[in-house]
Amino acid sequence: MTQTVVETMPVISITAGCLPEAWEKAVLAVWDQGYEVKTQYDKPDDPPSKDATVMIAVTNPFHEPRIHKNFPGGPEELEAYRQEVVGGIHDHWIDPAAGKWTYTYHERLFAYRPVEDLRNPRSSKPFQAVNQIQYIIDCLSEAGHTRRAQAVTWMPTADPQTDDPPCLQRIWCRLVADEAGQWTLNMNTHWRSRDLYKAWFMNVYALTDLQRTIAEAIAARRGEPVRVGRYVDISDSLHIYGSYFREAAVEVEKMRNTSFSQRAWESNHPAFEMMTQEAREKLARDPDWFAKARG
Repeated sequence: MTQTVVETMPVISITAGCLPEAWEKAVLAVWDQGYEVKTQYDKPDDPPSKDATVMIAVTNPFHEPRIHKNFPGGPEELEAYRQEVVGGIHDHWIDPAAGKWTYTYHERLFAYRPVEDLRNPRSSKPFQAVNQIQYIIDCLSEAGHTRRAQAVTWMPTADPQTDDPPCLQRIWCRLVADEAGQWTLNMNTHWRSRDLYKAWFMNVYALTDLQRTIAEAIAARRGEPVRVGRYVDISDSLHIYGSYFREAAVEVEKMRNTSFSQRAWESNHPAFEMMTQEAREKLARDPDWFAKARG
């Protein structure tokens, strides 16, 4: 009996010891194994993207080296994005009525408030903003083994109508004790869709900093140390867009043929520290500084 071979999107599992290693392993895996598929953002001449469902486990997200020198961006952009997610410096950009942003991750995580159903406004009810990160902190401070410490971003009343709905869907956290009996905070994040080449590294740099922030708050509440544990990143669609295959191919070649140490920085590298500190000072004076600098 002849069986029909059905083309399916691959499911890839990756384990890495630090963030730059995780990004490289994911780029190489999707580049080599990704399913070719068109996207809603392609121009007529763009090649199809490479796409896969991917789970990436980073055993120690603060292990050095923590910075990849060749991710598409720089220290200033990385710091601005970290502050956007963890500190909410760009929440004031949210203004759908004016054609501006419909959300930020910070706003959805720290002040989730369902909006009116525009198709039936009379049925809508007023909701108070919910600080879901504080809920995670409170929940785990009281019972570290709970399975309920999560935060969501998706808003069915609003997001399906927008051109750029959230990629991040959910954060789930849990406290576990290591062999020495010390508490560690594990974090899982779930993403419906993800730009692997240009967005993944910045996403995870910011989300693991949020993981650190949550761990410190739980430690303060419990009165005992809580370390940052492993980070797991699950993407339903992790993709490399065909429109920048040429750019990505150059980096893939470097990943295959040069030493990893040439492509990674420790977070205390003088050049990285200097550029990051300059970005912090400029953002403190003007949260919109980086956006203005990019035009």
